[in-house]
Amino acid sequence: MAPTSSVRISNTLGMCHPRAAKYSFYVTLSQSLFIGILFLILVLLSKEHLALIFTNSEDLIRAVCDLAYLLGVAIVLSSLSQVISGVAIGSGWQVMVGYINLACHYIVGLCLGYFLGFNKHLGVKGLWGGTMCGSIIQIFVLIVIIWKTNWTKQVEQTANRMRIWGSKNFQNDMI
Repeated sequence: MAPTSSVRISNTLGMCHPRAAKYSFYVTLSQSLFIGILFLILVLLSKEHLALIFTNSEDLIRAVCDLAYLLGVAIVLSSLSQVISGVAIGSGWQVMVGYINLACHYIVGLCLGYFLGFNKHLGVKGLWGGTMCGSIIQIFVLIVIIWKTNWTKQVEQTANRMRIWGSKNFQNDMI
């Protein structure tokens, strides 16, 4: 969904349609959330049988059943994160998204995961939970940024970028 949302947002901004860009964000986010929740339900309903695809070990089957809810939540978070990151990238905020990802996943998520997994002795649940907290923070930060975006101003900035980069590409093609 991320490449789709990124291209869709950048195209609608390039065509000077700020409301369409905002609407595209809502539609893509809704679709992704629906698909994520659908897979969450599928994982939770099939958690006893999910490990049977890969193993016959009773210990591993119990471990997978115990971790299935984390897998379901991770699927939902990943689907939301990809769409929201795609919208931000399509809006031209690649550098900002990179810094937000770095801070949320590597500074907060991994440190929290290490702390919960090893210091609080939660093991895999702690590691996974910490990284999911990083994803939640990333989603929250990007949603706040997107929510406060003035889409009309964003269209103007996109048109300006297109004039600058379009004239450079045209000059390079002439040489």
